[in-house]
Formats: sequence, C-alpha cells, structure tokens
Amino acid sequence: PLRYRSKLRELVKHEAEKNKSPWKTIGPAKVAVPSPNDFLQKRSKEPKLAPKKKEQEGKRLLPLLPPRTYHPVIHIKKNFINKNAVAVITGEPKKPRHFCVDTRHGDKYLLEPSGLFPKYIKKKNYGVIPKYVTRRNEEMKREEEEYQARVLEQLKKKAMKTLSEEERTNILKALKKKWEEINHAYQGLPILTDTRYKRMHKEELELQLTQLEHDIAALEKHKTVYIADV
Repeated sequence: PLRYRSKLRELVKHEAEKNKSPWKTIGPAKVAVPSPNDFLQKRSKEPKLAPKKKEQEGKRLLPLLPPRTYHPVIHIKKNFINKNAVAVITGEPKKPRHFCVDTRHGDKYLLEPSGLFPKYIKKKNYGVIPKYVTRRNEEMKREEEEYQARVLEQLKKKAMKTLSEEERTNILKALKKKWEEINHAYQGLPILTDTRYKRMHKEELELQLTQLEHDIAALEKHKTVYIADV
C-alpha cells in the first residue's frame, strides 16, 4: 500500500515558511568589526580623577595677610646632650634588682615576680580588713535585724503569744504522764490479737504513743514555743 500523506501538508509547510523570519535564533548576519585602533591599552580600565579646573585668566587669589597679633613660632634648638647629663646628675640612682640563681650554670631570674620576695607584707594595709568586707558585713547585719523586726511584727499581727517556761514544763509533764498511762495500757494488751477489736485497739494505742513521743521531743528541743490565736 502507498504511504499515507496528509492533505494539509502543503498548507502547513507554506504557513511555516511564511511565519519564519531570517536570523531569528542566531543573530544578525553582519556584525560590526572592531577597529584596529581601539585596542585595549594598559591601565585604561582604572578609575581616572576628574580633570583639574583651570585657573582664572591671570586672576589668582592671594593668601590673606596675618593679623597684627600674630607671632611666628620660633624653633629653639635644644642641647639634648647637656639636658641628659643634667638629668643623670640630679636624678636618683637606680636601685639594684634582686636576682636568684638556681642552677650551677648561673641561670638567674628576678626575685620579685617569682613570689619568693616578701613585698606584700611590707604594705601599710597588710592584714587590715578591706572596706568592702566591713561594709558588706554591716549590710548583712542590718538586713538580719530588719528581718527579725519584720518577723516580730508579723507575730504581733497574728496575735501569737509565747509559751512561758512554767507552762511549757507543766505541758511536758502532762504529756509524759499521759504517755505512761497509754504505755501501761499498751503493755497490758493480750499477746494474741485474734479479733478485729483487739487489732484496732492496739493500733490506736500505737498511734497515740507515736504522737505523744513526737510532741514531747518537739517541746524538749524548742525552748521557745509560739501559740497562734486561731
């Protein structure tokens, strides 16, 4: 069979040639060739300074005259040799520096920066408490006093009173007496706790003894006791 050919082939080809423009993708056919005289010269791309303005035609501004009170500075030549000689004669002699030799080859080093020379104990303020430490201690003491004053004020506001020594002793004796009574009852319990009532009674006595021991230890440990008015 013959090869298939489209009927619109010629029309498409004509339209493609019609809309096609020459040198569309490769640029113009003729390019301006650079002139041989426009070659790249040395330092031609460096920035150039603006040209200097020409002076006016023979009219050059003269400098202003100095005022009458102006006195020029006169440079006096100094004799440095005599100056140095006088400084050496009138100056204090240098004190010898202390060295320490620590090897048999004669290697030596300065004694002052080594820490072996007692230069700090010769200071006037050696052993004196620094001012900032004294000031800090005073501030801490003042803050502690203010804190104690605030605590006492809060205690007064809350209507708390201090328990006297006699009342504290009486309460302590009463607690110890109560502990002895409960302990006596606890010792009199039967060995065999086979019922629920016996177990509950034993646990209740143990709790009371523990609470009394805690209260007695607290009163014996703290000499000052505060009571709040609830």
